[in-house]
Amino acid sequence: MSKHSPLLQPIRVGCLTLKNRVMFPPLTTGYEERDGSIGLRSLHFYRRLARGGVGYIVIGDVAPVATASPTPKLFDDSQIPAFRALADAVHAYGSKLALQIFHPEYDVPAVGGLMRASAQTGAEAQKAKAAGDEAAFAAAMAESRRLGSAARERLNYDMEHFVSEVSPEGLADIRAAMTACAVRARKAGVDAIEIHGDRLLGSLCSTMLNHRADLYGGCFENRVRYALEVVAAIREAVPDMMIEYKLPLITVNADGSLRGRGGLEAEEAVAFARLLEQAGVDMIQAAQANHTGNMGDTIPPMGSVPYNWTLPVCEKIKAAVSIPVATVGRVVTVEAGEQILREGRADIIGYGRSLLCDPDIAVKTERDEPVRACLNCNKGCVDALTGRSYLSCVLNAENGDEETIFLRPAGEKKKVAVVGAGIAGLEAARVAAARGHSVTVYEKEAQIGGQLLLAAVPPRKAEILRAVDYYEKALPALGVEVRLGTAASPEVLNTYDAVILAVGAHERRLPVPGADGEAVLSAWDVLAGKVRPHGHCVVLGGGLVGAETAEYLLEQGCTVAIVEMLDRIAAEESGASRLLMMAHFKTARVAQYTNTRVTAVAPDGRTVEAVDTQSGETVTLPCDCVVLAVGSVGNVFDTADIRVPVYAVGDCAGERTADIASAIRSAYHTANQI
Repeated sequence: MSKHSPLLQPIRVGCLTLKNRVMFPPLTTGYEERDGSIGLRSLHFYRRLARGGVGYIVIGDVAPVATASPTPKLFDDSQIPAFRALADAVHAYGSKLALQIFHPEYDVPAVGGLMRASAQTGAEAQKAKAAGDEAAFAAAMAESRRLGSAARERLNYDMEHFVSEVSPEGLADIRAAMTACAVRARKAGVDAIEIHGDRLLGSLCSTMLNHRADLYGGCFENRVRYALEVVAAIREAVPDMMIEYKLPLITVNADGSLRGRGGLEAEEAVAFARLLEQAGVDMIQAAQANHTGNMGDTIPPMGSVPYNWTLPVCEKIKAAVSIPVATVGRVVTVEAGEQILREGRADIIGYGRSLLCDPDIAVKTERDEPVRACLNCNKGCVDALTGRSYLSCVLNAENGDEETIFLRPAGEKKKVAVVGAGIAGLEAARVAAARGHSVTVYEKEAQIGGQLLLAAVPPRKAEILRAVDYYEKALPALGVEVRLGTAASPEVLNTYDAVILAVGAHERRLPVPGADGEAVLSAWDVLAGKVRPHGHCVVLGGGLVGAETAEYLLEQGCTVAIVEMLDRIAAEESGASRLLMMAHFKTARVAQYTNTRVTAVAPDGRTVEAVDTQSGETVTLPCDCVVLAVGSVGNVFDTADIRVPVYAVGDCAGERTADIASAIRSAYHTANQI
């Protein structure tokens, strides 16, 4: 649809005109400096989004006070220049910049004071140790630990009770801090303020979290009072700025249970939206409420909820107000966003994880080029955030390092052969071709995708195939020739200037008696549909492949037991997805034998012998089928007769096989240097 796409049409929002309807919603990135300032990593990340054509960029979780939270901070005038540099960077591409001002639902001065005291005492302990005073070191370390423990106790308590206990004077101080932050944002040249309606404000709005008995608690009007006061204060302080409000929605799960706690259910959300418009808000973002302790509730993994599951409430809000409304959450593709806009169900599309995956959604839509679609796997993004790392996408090797990692035009155009069309081979071909090389891919199978085709088979995992769909479109557009059903001989490969090997891996065998017998089935063969297990199955190996195969077997009507050497099943799985998997296993009564080593498999495959490595007790498991899933080993390609430079990527590149993220990065960096 190119330039006529609904996504690319401008829209007036308050005093601003956004050049298109593509929005980067507020995401905690972890790219900021340790003190919360905007450093080069943040600057280059957001500049890259602007260069990709994003019309409206929101910086998430900007704290107006000196919190210990690992988020951006703007509580002092000395921080203004860094935000001005950021605003200038995105303005250079015609993008508009907003700061999402938030306040956490805890007593920041009290908790922060304890944390700072703990850190200071810890530093004093190290000085004492360096001076050889072991007694002073031990005493200071004990005090540091006590203060740290007190901070955590206070934090955990406040997260549950601060909303109900903070005084009106305390709320007034917070409102003043948020207003002062907005004024600093205007001085920095920022275009808009997004008021974070979740966290403290959402908790006050919530019937579940707000237990106050004063003017800020009880009835609907009281619960939304503080949020409206914040809107009024910011509107008065920065009358010339666009104000957006993130309205947190408590939605309904398929089983009828409520999703989220710190927000409003649909009927109250619509009523609140009307009040926000009357108060001077220029735009509303309808988003999922949180406060459940599970990031997967607000950023759900593939297959867990319908696409754009908040849209039914979003369109009710849009029907109730005259200001623009943005929708966010599992709007994965350009086509999905276009349809929402065309049907008038929202005015602006928030592409969060999708823009991590491909920051060029807008420019590619204009050029009618293939867009790399997010898998919603949550491995690089949500898992990174919960692990206190920085945001990334498994399919994008550039996230967070845009200053130094980018496609470099080839100095000399070469003929490059890629052997293997799994994820690593496909990415290597894309990068090499995008740099200007002439690329041919050889794949001995009848279709591209490699192990991704198997990974997409278990329950909730079909969305992985979006990666395959992307390369099916992107490679021909780059002039890459893909030869399916074709093995690459040394004679053929020697006609090229360089060869990239991406020949994948094969299943590892288990070195115990009976494990290599005909009665033992391969997990890969099971997922490929080559064999059909029945009855009670014992899966040997509880890594990701084994656990996913177990889920697939349950779907086929089998009962399942899993035997795993380590102490945890599916340790590599995304946190939110693992919760769903474990819930499925619990419902299906899957027996999980962790810390258990297999010692033998009966010749007829009807019994597995194992030992509990903790107790030393023997475990005997009768079964109808045994399925082997103990990992993989990289394939070896004979390069003895190849006379041109050879590079290996993905599973066959090192001692350990690669997950999707590692395969992508291996392929990207290798192809980017040829």
